Order: sequence, then C-alpha cells, then structure tokens
Amino acid sequence: MPIIRGLGLSALFLFAQMAGAQSPPQRPNILLLMAEDMSGRVGAFGDSVAVTPHLDALAGEGVRYTNTFTTAGVCAPSRAAHILGMHQISTGTQYMRSSTRPEGSYYSVPPENAKAYPELLRAGGYYTYTDHKLDYQFSAVFAHSGPPSIWDIEGGTATDWDKRAAGQPFFGFISFMVTHESGVFPPLGAMPNSATHFVMQLMRWYSQDRPVDEVVKSQDVAVPPYYPDTPLVRADMARHYNNIAYMDEEVGAILTQLELAGLADSTIVIWTTDHGDGLPRGKRELFDSGIKVPMIIRWPQGFRPDGMKPGALEERLISFVDLGPTILSLAGVPVPANMHGRDFAQKSSAPNEYIYASRDRIDELEDRQRAVRDTRYKYIRSWYPAVPGGTDLAFRDNIEMVREMRAMYDAGQLNAVQRQWYEPPGEERLFDLELDPFEVHDVSGDLQYRDVLKRMRGAMDAWLTRVDDWSDESESAMVARFEPDGKRRVTPAPTLSFSAESLVISPAERGHSLEYRIDDGDWQLYTGPARVRRSSEIEARAVRYGWEESEIVSVP
Repeated sequence: MPIIRGLGLSALFLFAQMAGAQSPPQRPNILLLMAEDMSGRVGAFGDSVAVTPHLDALAGEGVRYTNTFTTAGVCAPSRAAHILGMHQISTGTQYMRSSTRPEGSYYSVPPENAKAYPELLRAGGYYTYTDHKLDYQFSAVFAHSGPPSIWDIEGGTATDWDKRAAGQPFFGFISFMVTHESGVFPPLGAMPNSATHFVMQLMRWYSQDRPVDEVVKSQDVAVPPYYPDTPLVRADMARHYNNIAYMDEEVGAILTQLELAGLADSTIVIWTTDHGDGLPRGKRELFDSGIKVPMIIRWPQGFRPDGMKPGALEERLISFVDLGPTILSLAGVPVPANMHGRDFAQKSSAPNEYIYASRDRIDELEDRQRAVRDTRYKYIRSWYPAVPGGTDLAFRDNIEMVREMRAMYDAGQLNAVQRQWYEPPGEERLFDLELDPFEVHDVSGDLQYRDVLKRMRGAMDAWLTRVDDWSDESESAMVARFEPDGKRRVTPAPTLSFSAESLVISPAERGHSLEYRIDDGDWQLYTGPARVRRSSEIEARAVRYGWEESEIVSVP
C-alpha cells in the first residue's frame, strides 16, 4: 500500500485550501437510503394507511423534513442532479433517459468542473460504496457503467462499510427497488407491451415472484380526486402500499445491521426517495405528487446540529441539489462553487425561498416544462402547451390502472378533474397549494393572483438565466456535441512520473478524474503526489464523465 503524505488535494477537486490542514479527530459515517418512486406514504408523515413501523421509529429518533423536493419527477434526471449537486438542465442530463433515447442511446457529458459529491468525499478520505443502481445519465442504469472514480465499490451490499480501512469514515448509498413503478406491473407474461431490456433487468434484479403480503387492502386506500374510484385503481394503489411495507422491512434490517456493527452512534442515516409516486400523475410530473418526497435524517448525538431534536419537524424548503453540499459539509469537505445547492443542516443556514424542477423528453414523448415553488404556490411553464401529461407511454402503460383510466377517458366516463391529465396544460399554470394541495385548480387566469403570478414568473426567469438551461438547444444537437463522430469519446491516458520519491499522475486535459493501483491492488483515487516504492508495479487510468475511461498505463 502507498504512503500518502497528507491530503495534498489538487485543484481538480477544489481542495487546495485543505492542503496541510489537520483532520478532525472523528468525522461521521453517512448512510443514504433511497427508496424508488414514492411520495410521503409513511406513517410518520401523516399517512394513516401506510404500514411503515421501521421508518416511523427512525423518524422518532431523527428529524422529518416535510418540504423536500426532487428536481424532476422521474429517476435518471433526478439522480443526475442529486449526485452532481447541479440542476440536470445545466449538465446535459435532463432527458429521460439518455440510454433509451428513441433515436439512439448516448452518455451525457457534464461540464468538466462537475464532480459527483461521493467522489469528492472519496478524495477527502471517505470510503464510498453503492449498490446496483447508478442511473446518472453519464452512466447507464446499473453498476459498473459510470465513472469508476466515484466509488470504491459499485454493485455491493448495504454493509460494505466493513470493507473500509480501520478508522476510515464511510459514505454508503443504497437504493430500494421494490417500490419502483414496475412493482405495480402485472407479471411479465401478462404485459400488453413487450418488455424492454430495461424492464427485464429490473425484474431480474428484484423478482416479482416474491410473495407480497397484503398488509394494506384495496378498501383501505384513500383515492385522490384525480383518479376514478374503481376496484382496479384501488388494487394498484394497495399493491404500491404493500411494496412500501416490504421496503420498510428492508430498511429495518439494514438499521439492525448498523446497530450490531456498533456504528449507529457514529453514522448519520438519511432516508428519502428518488422522486414522487410511481403511480400515474405522480411519476414524470411536476406536481407535488411527482417531486415532493419524504426525508428523515437520524442524527447521532455527537453529530447532531443545534436545534435538531429527535422527533422534530423541519419545514424549510429543501431541494435535492442541496443534499450533496450538505453531506460534504457534514464530512468537512469543501463544497465546490459550481454546485447549485446549499447546506441545510444548520438551523442558521439561510432557507431556500424557492425550489425548482424540470421535465424534458420522457421516453418517446417530446416535452419541456419548468416549475418553481415556494411555501404556498407552484408555477409551471410549458414549451409544449398542447401536450398533456396523460399521453400513451409504452413503459407506463404496463400499469393496469393507466390503461383503465385511458379507456374511461376515451369513453367520456371521467369527471372534469380526472380529465385534466389528458387535456392540454396551456403555456402556464399556477396553483395555490394551501387551498388546492392536489393541484387541480389552475388560478393563473384569476386576477386575484396576478401579483403572485408575476412574482413566480420572475423567479423562474431569474433561475433559468442563473443555471443556464441547456434545453434551449435541441437534444440531437446536444448529443452531436457530446459525440462529434457519433461515438463516445475515449478519455486520453494520463502520464506518470516520479518527483523525488513521490508518484505524480497528470491528466491529459482538465476535468479528468484519476485513479491508480499498486501491485494489482485496489484502485485508489489520485488526489496528489503519493510516496510509493519504485519497485512496485504502478498502473493508472483517467476518466472524463460521460466518456469511456482511458487505457491503463504503467510507469515506464
């Protein structure tokens, strides 16, 4: 193993200010647990139907963040914004999804200074690991398809904390597939649409052959006004609840393992979801049903911010672009200036006045919408005002209630509120969430709200200017920039040299992440000159996000 002299972090990772600084005696472990495709269907968040005893207990020990929002109502754009701490519209990761684009797949190429916050944690001395789900857009969906520099381990398990070095803090990121939209699909053999390769991967990863305990019955659920109250709608909603109950048990098992490992008192546990409900008019949409998510943080006493008492509620607006900056701050790692979010952990931190979200192409559907929300109002602007949300989508149409609702709409059997999802949204919408939490009454034309409308329009215009919305360029033109010759670019190899007794690795261009290994050992993130024996076999590689990694080179 090499002997690293201090952190000596390079400007590439924006850590020059840490050079020579003494690390605090202890830094927290951080475990991020992220369910898929669910809104606040948790007992501790006021849902009396949900069966979530482990999450309810976690909330009793932690803090409930009741106004947390993702930057998209769908997986890949939301996950890209989360991992980079930057809105997806400013990194080329806004379309759902790059790897399943109808005109041909591609890898997004974010700006050269965009770095995933787990890589920055890794550069700062953390051991980082994740399981099978990546889905950053500059990766494919599953492990071992993205930049290898981000994680020490990909495709692992929740307890891979035990693979770190003695005394090394860890950051783990675990996803829970069972709550995914596909968990409401009928068995594969009954699907009306031929299952795509992606669906098959999902099902292999989390088999639908598992028994589903019916802890929630169809008659138990509360049907929102934008759904028709039919037995099929109730059955699909109940299945979603039962999948949530199963996820809750998985979370409980991981928390038990953390306790048995003696790590509960040194680990900040964050539980949330990657966007709202996987049910229709939730997933893919900019309504709160698509972007508002529950979040719980359990703060061990030694790392608990002032004012964060167990069982407390925190109502400030939080965006998913805030997660990266907050986790970096908790770890004592500087937050890059290009990240769009802010640290929300400290009560003294200035709260967000607004949160923002985006919707672009969804599978085979061309669309572009932007949303801004404050504590009471939601404003949505559409560049395709004639395109309704409830259009046919091959993947979503595998849900039985989706097909039933479409048939009822075509037959004129839906009421005015239920029909809205199938009708053109117009150029802009405004909702008063205090009076209309389901967002079914557009008040943009009401003179009573004209000052609010003007303010929300201004907030959106300012945001779009500030973050630089790449969707002003067509997706095809953007892809041509990413892949000028129609193929992914390959990262040029780095160069290796020795300065005195230290190994120096230099990237061919700015923005490349560097890794090296010694005597065929584990790959390590390169952050500055490392003292190694010249007799060792030394290999290195480089990667620019979205490009293929370089060839592996050795010391000459």
